[in-house]
Amino acid sequence: MIALGSDHGGYALKMSVIKHLEERGFEVKDFGTYSEDSCDYPEFARAAAEAVASGECEKGIVICTTGIGVSIVANKTKGIRCALCSEISTARLTREHNDSNMLAMGGGFVGPVLANEIVDTFLDTEFSGLEKHSRRISQLMDME
Repeated sequence: MIALGSDHGGYALKMSVIKHLEERGFEVKDFGTYSEDSCDYPEFARAAAEAVASGECEKGIVICTTGIGVSIVANKTKGIRCALCSEISTARLTREHNDSNMLAMGGGFVGPVLANEIVDTFLDTEFSGLEKHSRRISQLMDME
């Protein structure tokens, strides 16, 4: 299951991503927001991150206007490695090198076609498992 959360600035892109995920056969859990009415992103990004950290959801995607705020919120949750990606290469590399379990995107910067490509790359790329990357992730997780 994929956790999703957004604020009003990411709502339209989140809805597009949900449709794409469902078409691919993924089960999704939407933690809000549920409209384009102005709201505060921490509530929704935190709920999605907690679902990933607890194991309720396998991975998560959070979206606000820039992607910056929601990525900061997600990364404050123990066990989360959230990467802000606005193109395909970083989505692939964050999975291969960092075993990131959450993706952040900016609805004001990434359109729906590119967002779907980023999401597909993020979800379809496996962690490399290389010792150097595992060692670095362990060091990172020890900082929590």
